[in-house]
This record gives sequence, structure tokens and C-alpha cells, in this order.
Amino acid sequence: MPSSPMPKAPSLPTGSPWPLSPRPVYLSRVWRCAWVAILMMAGTLAIGTLGYHFIAGFDWLDAFHQSSLLLSGMGPVKDLTTPAGKLFDSVYALVCALVMLGAAGFLFAPIIHRVLHRYHLEDARGGR
Repeated sequence: MPSSPMPKAPSLPTGSPWPLSPRPVYLSRVWRCAWVAILMMAGTLAIGTLGYHFIAGFDWLDAFHQSSLLLSGMGPVKDLTTPAGKLFDSVYALVCALVMLGAAGFLFAPIIHRVLHRYHLEDARGGR
């Protein structure tokens, strides 16, 4: 069965790029990305609290404290004594670093996109 050719994406004429999104659309994108970042952090905090409570044997407050300080980049508070707790602590610290980078990316993506798009508009119109 012969395949049909893929339709071409619409090309923009030189000098007339897409206009900048209105402010309400931009703010909705910022809020949506902020909520994704908040949910990523909250989920990681919940997983850390549960892990420290059930795996390392911390009480709830100490488990929350340990996981929140690791997630924020401050480092561990209490020493772990069990091998399972040490393994969870190591993996959780690595996951926290990745989640922080991902959350920062989600948070700043619409802002950086808007700034770059605005500069692109100025360049296309001949202004600098």
C-alpha cells in the first residue's frame, strides 16, 4: 500500500513571525507550569516522607524534616543506621536533585520562551 506524502507545515513569510501571545495566555502558561513544578515537588516530598518513615524508621515529623531538607538541597539531618535506610537516602538524594532541576525547568520555561520570542519579533522587524 503506497504511503501518502506528509502534509507540509505552513511556512511563515520572512518578516511576519507569529505575534506575541496576549498577557492572559502567557500568565495561564506560567501558572500551569508552576503547578506542574509544585506537584512534582509535593509528590517527591510525600515519597520521601513515606520512605523515611517506613524504610528508615523515622517518626513522621523527622521523616518530613529529613525529606524536605534533602529536597531543598540543605542535606541530611539525622544519621541512618540501617542498610535499607542508607540505600533509600542515597537514591532519594539523587532523585531530589533531578526533581529540582526538572521543576526549575518547568518554572522558567514559559518565561524564557517569551523573552526569546520577543527578541525574535524585534529581530524580524529590523529592530535591536
